[in-house]
Amino acid sequence: MQAILCKSFAPIDQLVFEEVPSPEIKKGHVLIEVSAAGVNFPDSLLVEGLYQMKPDLPFIPGSEVAGVIKEVGEGVAHLKIGQKVIGLCMLGGYAQEVLVPATHVLPIPDQIPLDEAAGLVTAHATAHHALKQRASIKKGETLLVTGAAGGTGLAAVQIGKEMGATVIAVCSTKEKCDVALANGADHAINYTEQDLKETVKSLTNKKGVDVVYECVGGDMFHTCSRLMGWNGRLLVIGFAGGEIPEFPVNLSLVKGYSVVGVFWGSFTQHQPQDFMDNMKELVTWYMQGKVKVNIDKSFALKDSVDALKYVTSRQVKGKVVILP
Repeated sequence: MQAILCKSFAPIDQLVFEEVPSPEIKKGHVLIEVSAAGVNFPDSLLVEGLYQMKPDLPFIPGSEVAGVIKEVGEGVAHLKIGQKVIGLCMLGGYAQEVLVPATHVLPIPDQIPLDEAAGLVTAHATAHHALKQRASIKKGETLLVTGAAGGTGLAAVQIGKEMGATVIAVCSTKEKCDVALANGADHAINYTEQDLKETVKSLTNKKGVDVVYECVGGDMFHTCSRLMGWNGRLLVIGFAGGEIPEFPVNLSLVKGYSVVGVFWGSFTQHQPQDFMDNMKELVTWYMQGKVKVNIDKSFALKDSVDALKYVTSRQVKGKVVILP
């Protein structure tokens, strides 16, 4: 089969496209013929050796796929050959075939296009887990989302709105603000033209926000840490801006809010049943039209480096997928 290989922790330009052996079926697993693989910002960190985990080399990046089951391993009773599924593979997604534990594979209705199905896994599932399990967001609370036009930011806008929050989207351009508003945001702030702190104070009557979904890092994180309301939850999603901020803990003490880490990958391993329950709810919401996957661009497998560069340029409005 064809795949993208990371042979050393290095810039994404050094990924290679080549022929590799197909995975062999194992007990408790299924082999998926990949129709679409989602591209995510952490993929670039992983190949550069900058992520929380460092896989053994060489490895195939790609954590989320959608496709059709080609083989079923021993002990798997709830899945069958030919089923359309989405799968969380953690590694191996940038390939024509991938082996996935059956516990992390979910059948999907035929009505869901496979490219959109691949986009439901990481971005939407991260936002869902963050707002549901980590923030326990409640109807009527205020949610501020940074990077709100990106894959996971846009998902947080949609899911926050579905869960009853008043959503404030924070973006870097008017075009991105328009995308966030079209996806359910109640307010959108272009922080390059508006004073973020003063605008949020005005929108919240100086009370601050209940929940911040923060995936940019750097100066954006520092600003958000001063916008929190009493009993607020500042969710640490990631650092797409490149800088991992240091947090002055006295702010949490004085303002009475929590800083909550969100590591969705670990959640799926520690709480696989909760992960599957979340995915079933997301698929239901998708079928009901309450959430949607906005595919910005699609790339061929051989062009995976270009796909990653597009994601890391922070120009994405929605999701990027690879079509093997």
